[in-house]
Amino acid sequence: MKNRSAGDRLFQALNYTLLGLMAVVTCFPVYYVLVVSFTDPAEYLQNKWVLFPKQWSWASYDYLLSTKAFMRSIGNSVFLAVVGTACSLTVSASLAYALSRRRLLGRRVLMLMILLTILFSPGIIPHYMLVRQIGLIGSIWALIIPALASGWIVILMKGFFDSIPAELDESAAMDGSNDIRTWFQIVLPLSLPALAAFGLFYAVGFWNQFFNALLYLNDSSKWPIQVLLQSMLINAASTDLEASGDYAQPPPTEMLKMAAVMIATVPILIVYPFLQKHFAKGAMVGSIKG
Repeated sequence: MKNRSAGDRLFQALNYTLLGLMAVVTCFPVYYVLVVSFTDPAEYLQNKWVLFPKQWSWASYDYLLSTKAFMRSIGNSVFLAVVGTACSLTVSASLAYALSRRRLLGRRVLMLMILLTILFSPGIIPHYMLVRQIGLIGSIWALIIPALASGWIVILMKGFFDSIPAELDESAAMDGSNDIRTWFQIVLPLSLPALAAFGLFYAVGFWNQFFNALLYLNDSSKWPIQVLLQSMLINAASTDLEASGDYAQPPPTEMLKMAAVMIATVPILIVYPFLQKHFAKGAMVGSIKG
């Protein structure tokens, strides 16, 4: 290390400088949104460009969380993330496990059909016609049922289940276990890394539901947080939410928008650290076993 040339030291200095600038450019918008959302409304009205507020305040969050429309949208997003992820994991994991066992009849045909869904997307109009045909327009289930299984995730999970020896199933069968009992009592406990990794993928997707919700949900009471947030960001009048508390004057519109962005972002950031230890293992095993 002491014998490095001047060119190496210059390259390292430039590399650190460039990475530092990229980190600042990436993190600054998040920092600014966070700071504005916690700034005291009176201070923000005096100085719109706040980087280091003199007084911190929960006013924006307190106001937003006291409005029925905002809390209802959070509830809708939580329902989508929890129920949608649970249903999708159940369907995807069951299908992937079945495809990983060679005794399944029609296994190659099913794999071909799944691959076709990845290579060829039907598009928005056929998808909308299908949802309308099964009577899900206007229902929050329109965001869950069509997304119960992702072909890409099913194939990756199949790769994970391929790493579980088939002899394990045979040993369980010799002990009198049927396929369902083997699946729930033996295979699932061994699949926690894969379930955690791909469950996070599904949870992020359901929490960030926007376009499909905008397309299928006409009732604003069923909107998830992302659709309400988009309405707030493009239409200042939509921030006139009726708070249940007594407020002489609501916080400025921009502060409410920043607080809403933070509320929509933080839940996934909180969940990820708890699944991180399983995430890398589950994703890597599923990607290299095929």
